Formats: sequence, structure tokens, C-alpha cells
Amino acid sequence: MREAWIIDAARSPRGRGKPGVGSLSHIHPQRCMAQVLNGLKDKVGFDPADIEDVVAGCGTGSGDHAHDIARMSVLDAGWPLSVTGVTLHRFCGSGQQAVNFAAMGVISGMQEAVVGGGVEFMSRYAPLHAPGFHANNEHLFKLHPQVPQGISADLIASIEGFSREDVDSYAVESQARATLAIEEGRFKNALVPIYNEDGSLALDRDEHPRPGTTLESMEGLKPSFEAMGNHVMEGYAKTFDDMAKDRYPDVSEISHVHHAGNSSGVVDGASAVLVTSPDYAKAHGLKPRAKIRMSATAGTEPLIMLTAPAPAAQRCLEKAGMTKNDIDLWEINEAFAAVVLKFLKDMDISHDDMNVDGGAIALGHPIGATGGMLIGTALDQLERLDKQTALIAMCTGGGMGTATIIERV
Repeated sequence: MREAWIIDAARSPRGRGKPGVGSLSHIHPQRCMAQVLNGLKDKVGFDPADIEDVVAGCGTGSGDHAHDIARMSVLDAGWPLSVTGVTLHRFCGSGQQAVNFAAMGVISGMQEAVVGGGVEFMSRYAPLHAPGFHANNEHLFKLHPQVPQGISADLIASIEGFSREDVDSYAVESQARATLAIEEGRFKNALVPIYNEDGSLALDRDEHPRPGTTLESMEGLKPSFEAMGNHVMEGYAKTFDDMAKDRYPDVSEISHVHHAGNSSGVVDGASAVLVTSPDYAKAHGLKPRAKIRMSATAGTEPLIMLTAPAPAAQRCLEKAGMTKNDIDLWEINEAFAAVVLKFLKDMDISHDDMNVDGGAIALGHPIGATGGMLIGTALDQLERLDKQTALIAMCTGGGMGTATIIERV
């Protein structure tokens, strides 16, 4: 089988996802993605005319993110008109799926050089076309009622017995690891500074982390999804909590333990990963940093929604002919603390080897961009720690998970 080589990865800093507050919020998402594409080009030194497609994940698809933001970003970057772009939507796993699709194109022999990644500006979220995951489809709603992700995260905590202290303790550690990584400059290799239209610097560092976070400082944070759990969606008779308990009758009460401090941060950002064939890389004098050994997806029950990272990881390992013992480092998206705590439990792995530089609780989760960011982070970690293999996994809306195994070349 032909290999897919990762030549390099680049990302923007994560800006706080609040209009007028975040340092990137005034910049158009297309402009940010365009700057990251050019940052990757300048870093590697490839000719953009060689890129056969740019595959970008985006979880919004409306407002400023509409109309195939991948192609629009390519045009905004000033790349040749021959370079195409396609935008995909697999919820939070969109950016990772974009890189996986880029690898598939290369492995199949249909493409030689593809950029995968994504973009999301949560400060510019436009109203969705229809409420809820069922999008007004009553038949789907009766088959598979779904609730907001925060309720799903609290449902996981309730089933698994994760306490408020458990999820808060995990969040404190995420902040501590991210703080140390920033202090030691571990993210600098991947970062592309983002500039304003007048050429002045907009942002060159992640601005969501909260150094010095402690259990005591989190005590005053109120549960974010308790009121939502008691909400009755228009046209329906039951609250979100009751819908969850109907699907999981062994749960008598939903323990609302998640809040802003132990959930992924709302941020803006973009990512890009160059994937090529070995022949292309050798012909152009490009040194690979890793190869994509395998990718996989998995689906689980959609109301609890966020439990598929472990099944996706297991499937990925099986398809690669590997076991968890063959993986040196794990990079699991911290959508909510309960999600990663369940992954650790399901996979029976050590937290010492997972998210060693912190995760989305501290750094933020720019939905469509995060997958590409995590792959770039794993690349840097493997080189810094002189390890060989990493597995990246994410939960997504609709009860799905994405997974990728990378191996240094």
C-alpha cells in the first residue's frame, strides 16, 4: 500500500471566541485560514500550484463560514486558480477528517499533494438553519432523540460516576500542562502569527489558557447545563434531562458537573497539514515528519453522543494491526472533562501519556480547526520526546468518533 507522508503542519493561535474581546474576532475566517495556508507554504517551501486540493473542516457552514470556505480561503491566499478546495462537516471531528481524507487521496494514488485542516471562528457563529440535530425531522427525532452536547457530557459523568471534583481535577491538570507547554515554547514550531489588514500583529499566542487555575478557583463556577437540562424544546413535552433518562432508565438523576472551566474553550482558529506521496516528497526534496499509519471512524448511540473516541481508536488500532501498547502518545480532544476521563477508563491507558501539553479545556476548541491542530501537536510531541507513534481521537456530534494513527518516518 502506498504511504501518505505528513510533511508539516501549521496553525493559528487560538483567539478567545468572543466578538470584540478575542484578538482574532475582527478578522474574517477566510483571511485567517489563508494566512495559515501561506504560513505552511513558507515553512515548507512547496509550490502551491502542486497542491491538488485543500480539504477543510468547518462545523458551522453558515454566515461568514458559508460557501465552501476552503476554496474561498485558497483564493484569499493568492494561490493559483488551479488549486481547488472542498469543505466538509463532521461536527467537532471535521478537521481531523479533512486530514484523513487528504491521506486517503494520496494513498489511493489519485493525488500527490493535498492540504487538510480546518477553520472555525466561534466568535462569528451564525444562527443554524434549524434547531437541534434532527433539523425538524420528526421521524428521526422519534427514532433517535438527541440533546445538547453539554447534557450528553453530564450524562456520561452520571453513568460513569465522575464527580464534580473528578472533572475539575482533570481540568486543573489540563491548564497546568498547557501553561508549562507555553512557557517552554512547545507550540512555537506550529504557530503562524495572524496579522491585521494594516500589517500589524493581531495574535501570536494562544489566549484562552488560564495559568494558576486551582480547584479552589473553580468552586464558584456554576454548572453550565443544569438550566438547559430543565428546558423543554418548543413543541415537545419533556425536558432534555427527562429525554436522557428515558433513553438511559438506570440513571435516576443527571449530575450536572460541567461548567466553563472543565469544558472546551470557545475560541477562533485555523489549521493546515501538508500530506504528500513519498514520490512527490522525494522529487521535491521534502523531508517527512511522519506518515499516517491508519485512520478510522466509529458510531455510537447519538443521545449520549460523546462516547465514540474509544471505539474509533480501537477500530483504528485493529485495522493497523496494532494494540494500545504500540502507541507512545495519545492526543484526545478535551470536549468535556468526562469525555477524556471515560476514554482513559475505556482504553485503560495512563494519563501520563495522554494530552501531555494540555488540551482543549485549557487551549480551546475551534471546532473545524481542532483536528488539524491536534495532529500538529502530536507531531511536535513525538519529536520532542523522541517517541514513534501517536493516536489522535475526537468525539463528534451525532454519536461519532474519529481516529488517526501517525508514525514518525
